[in-house]
Amino acid sequence: MAQGKNNIFQNEVLVSISEKHQKAVGQVVLRWLTQRGVVVIPKSVRKERILENINIFDFELGQEDMNRIAALDTKVSLYPGSDRNPETVKWLSNYKANL
Repeated sequence: MAQGKNNIFQNEVLVSISEKHQKAVGQVVLRWLTQRGVVVIPKSVRKERILENINIFDFELGQEDMNRIAALDTKVSLYPGSDRNPETVKWLSNYKANL
């Protein structure tokens, strides 16, 4: 969830979808990823958030919601040194080779 970057948890599209399904924004994002076949390993240290992260299988996003979320993609990584950066890929390759 990009550690909440770009105010993802206040995003109007995600908030409206979460209200529609009576779920938290994080649950909607996890469900969207899961429905797309993306393996998700959510992280939290808070018990209530861990339980919330697990509770994503009692609803399904329709195609319209799936498309609305997909349209939010800016094609820009929120992480410096992402795997799209050739220098990072080179560093990772060297690191792996030296293990």
